[in-house]
Amino acid sequence: MLAAGFCFVVMTAIVKALGTEVHPVQAAYLRYLLGLVFLLPAIPALRGARLSAQQWGFFGLRGVMHAAGVMLWFFAMTQIPLAEVTAMGYLTPVYVTIGAAFFLGEKLALRRILAIAAALLGVVIILRPGFREVDPGHLAMLITSFVFAGSYLLVKVAADDVNPAVVVAMLSIWVTVAMTPFAIAVWEPVSLHALGGLAVVACFATAGHYLMTRAIQAAPLTVTQPVTFLQLVWAVSLGALAFSEPVDGWVIAGGTLIMAAVSFITWREAVLKRRAVTPPNIAPKL
Repeated sequence: MLAAGFCFVVMTAIVKALGTEVHPVQAAYLRYLLGLVFLLPAIPALRGARLSAQQWGFFGLRGVMHAAGVMLWFFAMTQIPLAEVTAMGYLTPVYVTIGAAFFLGEKLALRRILAIAAALLGVVIILRPGFREVDPGHLAMLITSFVFAGSYLLVKVAADDVNPAVVVAMLSIWVTVAMTPFAIAVWEPVSLHALGGLAVVACFATAGHYLMTRAIQAAPLTVTQPVTFLQLVWAVSLGALAFSEPVDGWVIAGGTLIMAAVSFITWREAVLKRRAVTPPNIAPKL
């Protein structure tokens, strides 16, 4: 999980560095287009998949939603510091928890509601509305986290019985298709330097997702989730060293609060799952 977090932050840094050369929408499109080469091992799984019409619809809707989130995310990377992009990205699991309560009927106990409130307070600490200008990049990240949460909820509904390789492949294909008209609208010639940079972005993104999946398989979420906080450490360090971005104590404080809330929500979900699968130890009445 440490390596996965580092891969994601490096990916963000490269996109930020290319922000003056390539339009964010075009960069997002090329990242996914170049990333399609990594789907070659998934071709047998795709050919053998038997998806219902409803699943096709869910995957298509998810692709459109995720494409919107990716384009906004790439825009945010070029507008605000790396640390702020990373810290606000922690909101996605919080939105997933809220969405699961509204749309999937999951219960929200008081402790989880308080954790959600703490995470939203963390956002206020980062943005500090009224004390600083809220950049369009901040608004883009707020929407991005919300849209990504919707994407994850859709896959939870539609893909419980679908091969994970098919889920990943369908997302990549649909996102590429959905972004094509937007990329054409802003298309400009791309230098070999920028194209090479975006190929590296695709490599780091794929490596990050692979390492994250392996980490989740190897250890419980209650162990891996808190480690993702180090993404903020990587982002602050890389932003300062590569882009001369000042270290903002408010962003670190807000990001820490959001991450603590997410870790608590993850821990509570793990506890509830264990209770659901472990039969109660009822002593016999004598």
